[in-house]
Amino acid sequence: MGAKTDIHFNSAEFLTQLQQRHTNAISRLVQSYTEPLFKASLGLGFDSSTADELVQRVWTTFFDVVPKFEGRSHIRTFLFGILYNKALELRREEKNLAKSDPIEETMESRFSDDGHWSLPPIDPEQFLVKSQMAGIIKECIDFLPLTQRMAFCLKEIDDKGSSDICKILEVSNTNLGVLLFRARNRLRECIEKKTKLEN
Repeated sequence: MGAKTDIHFNSAEFLTQLQQRHTNAISRLVQSYTEPLFKASLGLGFDSSTADELVQRVWTTFFDVVPKFEGRSHIRTFLFGILYNKALELRREEKNLAKSDPIEETMESRFSDDGHWSLPPIDPEQFLVKSQMAGIIKECIDFLPLTQRMAFCLKEIDDKGSSDICKILEVSNTNLGVLLFRARNRLRECIEKKTKLEN
């Protein structure tokens, strides 16, 4: 998707066509964004059939609410916002997770009494540049709790700004900071364990 396509999709004229249910406008939007939405669903850890269902839910919701969409955010941001909210709903339907977060104990074991790392962590960013580590990174990202995974993927992979992520996930800036902190530390733990097993 080039810049010209993006500008077209976000134009007032295109928005009006969508709101008036013009077949051509709907068709172009669906063709352009179904695959990115599907890939993002897979990236959130859903299998292909569930990812398919999730994308269908996104389109159903989008066309329900598009008459109220004023174009203040880019249409892509709007679609992915729906996707992440629907992903959360789907997870809630699948299971009610109310498990305690073991990250607190993990963090305590990683720090000395004076607040410094007792064993310096391996920075996940170092692994991102090494293609042979991509599989481990993906596996570790898949193990993150859904909201942490979404926050991390939006920030580090989709390169979204904090204000956009807060809108998409419907969290405060402080909560986003906590989610990212926990996600990064879980990733460090997971990557370290997996690399030790391989060595």
